[in-house]
Amino acid sequence: MTVAEVSGSVVLRRALRRQRRRVVLGIVLLCAHQATEALVPVAIGVIIDRAVATGDVAALLLSLAGLAALFTTLAFAYRTGARLAYAAVEHEAHTTRVEIVRSALDPRGHRSGLRDGELLSVTASDAELSALVVRVAGLTAAALTAIVVAAVALLVVDVPLGLGVLVGVPLLVVALQRMAPLLTRRSTSQQEALAATTALAVDLVTGLRVLRGVGAQDHAARRYAGASRHALDVTLRAATSKGLHLGLTTTVNGLFLATVAGVAGWLALEGRLTIGELVAVVGLAQFIAEPVQTLGYCVQLFAMARASAARVARVLGAAPVLAPGDAGPPEPSPSRLALDAVSHAGLDAVDLRVRAGEILGVLAYDPSEAEALVALLAGRVHHADYRGTLYVDGVPVEDLHIDAARTVVLVEPHDVALFEGTLRANLSAGAQVDDTVLRAAVRAAAAEDVLTAHPDGLDRRLTERGANLSGGQRQRIGLARALVADPPVLVLHNPTTAVDAVTEALIAEGLASVRAADTRATVLITTSPALLHVTHRVVVIDKGRVVAEGPHERLLAGDTRYREEVLR
Repeated sequence: MTVAEVSGSVVLRRALRRQRRRVVLGIVLLCAHQATEALVPVAIGVIIDRAVATGDVAALLLSLAGLAALFTTLAFAYRTGARLAYAAVEHEAHTTRVEIVRSALDPRGHRSGLRDGELLSVTASDAELSALVVRVAGLTAAALTAIVVAAVALLVVDVPLGLGVLVGVPLLVVALQRMAPLLTRRSTSQQEALAATTALAVDLVTGLRVLRGVGAQDHAARRYAGASRHALDVTLRAATSKGLHLGLTTTVNGLFLATVAGVAGWLALEGRLTIGELVAVVGLAQFIAEPVQTLGYCVQLFAMARASAARVARVLGAAPVLAPGDAGPPEPSPSRLALDAVSHAGLDAVDLRVRAGEILGVLAYDPSEAEALVALLAGRVHHADYRGTLYVDGVPVEDLHIDAARTVVLVEPHDVALFEGTLRANLSAGAQVDDTVLRAAVRAAAAEDVLTAHPDGLDRRLTERGANLSGGQRQRIGLARALVADPPVLVLHNPTTAVDAVTEALIAEGLASVRAADTRATVLITTSPALLHVTHRVVVIDKGRVVAEGPHERLLAGDTRYREEVLR
């Protein structure tokens, strides 16, 4: 399926197609249940006329046996059909969740425009709600079967009654369907508001330490309370619409039931119906209330499924941020990484070369320009969104398959992402790595205290995002993980902002030692004097352009602005 083909309607149709075996079998069994349930009042009416009224004991016993068989079939069909229907919903929800996560984790990125919390809401809630379309299919088919069987039975008893049901019920359903667009709009607004609130909660929890540090936690709490109040208001409006729809369904259904029962009673008084037929008609009239109510419920379910399917489609149909080529890993070259007149965000025609065996420092006076450079080197910017050419081992990056480019270049961002699990699992990132290598990387990152402070060492458990570590510990473990990967080109962005000066000096020495190889290249985008001291040369960027270049000591001695920026 291409991006252009993904829409809410496509998501719903695909759900029915993928679960067609369970849906079809479930529909057959649920329709059988409704058909047999509709026949119960008919059977009771027949028993009254042919066994009770006549006093025929044999007929009564035979009728009771038939009624027992009817109830047995009814119960079996419902239990099995309902199980299949719910299984179809859960299987489809699971499949959709996996697709959403795969799309969200696509290394090419995605242009859905949704924040992390909104993606979480789509995965947790909308995937489940969109899958309800398979339940709607079963319930709708079963309800229509019940109405058709009841109408045919009424036609047998009295043609005008049967025609009244056959004509009246479709009109009733069409009238109730008029509220479907309103229900869909309200459901969409509800899901969007809940997703926005979830996204805000994720952002606030992620930045809680920062908020406390600047004393902004009260403002953040008020902001979340406002978003939650808006979500509550939207949810209440949606609930009001659903309640109104349910009330109208119940009211109109009750009036319809009273009309059918009243006509049947009048026909019985006129002598046109027997006692058994009157019982059957009244029973059928009461029974019809259930499938009509079910059809009204299906309108609500479909409205929710349709709204959620549109949000699922927004993720699955989002165009990738990157459009990489298909070339494999390039051969190592003397110039491992190069920018040729690259302009992006604040960068203006930047030329940059990172040679094999070199540790290059990059000092950007404007932090936003450093962020722009990191985004470019990390492969998070589509080629159409910047000018110039970025080369990896002499090959334009847009010609390389994304896996090939990232096999050569690894960017460790400033905001370190650790995962729930052991320290060993975080350091190895799923690869099979010897403990000796892990410990060497930890030592080079000056993070040995993280191991020695806990009796489990490398088996120490980390909580989500490494919350049970300090900011400096998280930063050093992230650095150690990058060193374990040992990429040909390693780009580090401010890797020591959360550590003290002594630890920073140890990290600088460890980096210089570990990355000292003729084929390896390292880029340190930083303002740290300790890190810049171990570089072979430093490139200075000011107002988007390269304004100075040379060894750190020479720049420190001869460039006043550089000295002020580094030593402040």
